[in-house]
Amino acid sequence: MEITGSNYNHFLGKKIGDSVDGMFVGEGDQSLTGYRLEITGGSDLTGRPMRPDLDGSGVKSVLITAGIGYKGDKKVNKKGKTYRYKYDGLRKRRNLRGNVISQETRQINLKIVEAGKRPLGVIFGVEEEAPDNQSSGEEE
Repeated sequence: MEITGSNYNHFLGKKIGDSVDGMFVGEGDQSLTGYRLEITGGSDLTGRPMRPDLDGSGVKSVLITAGIGYKGDKKVNKKGKTYRYKYDGLRKRRNLRGNVISQETRQINLKIVEAGKRPLGVIFGVEEEAPDNQSSGEEE
């Protein structure tokens, strides 16, 4: 789903782990009104992942082991095939983005913490909304 216009300003300055209201995600009938969402990560315009243990919103060059932003393996070619080996203690310097959402953030990963009244299938148009079975007071 897209976050556009002034709704994007609501996310600026939020950190990974903060919860936000779902009404700022989507537009019109496709907004997640009533839902509570938690920020779990994201990436910037060049694809650098956000890492929860880096403070700030800037890019930092960090020496890391396997985890967010680095798989921790080395590719080796043997006899025409590519294999992945994981050496103990293998670390690599990577450029990663901090845990605060900024103007450079292009993707925000969210998870649902509290569900709203309308099911997600109805909001995304996968399911039809069930009609209300309220009788008008007349018995048949």
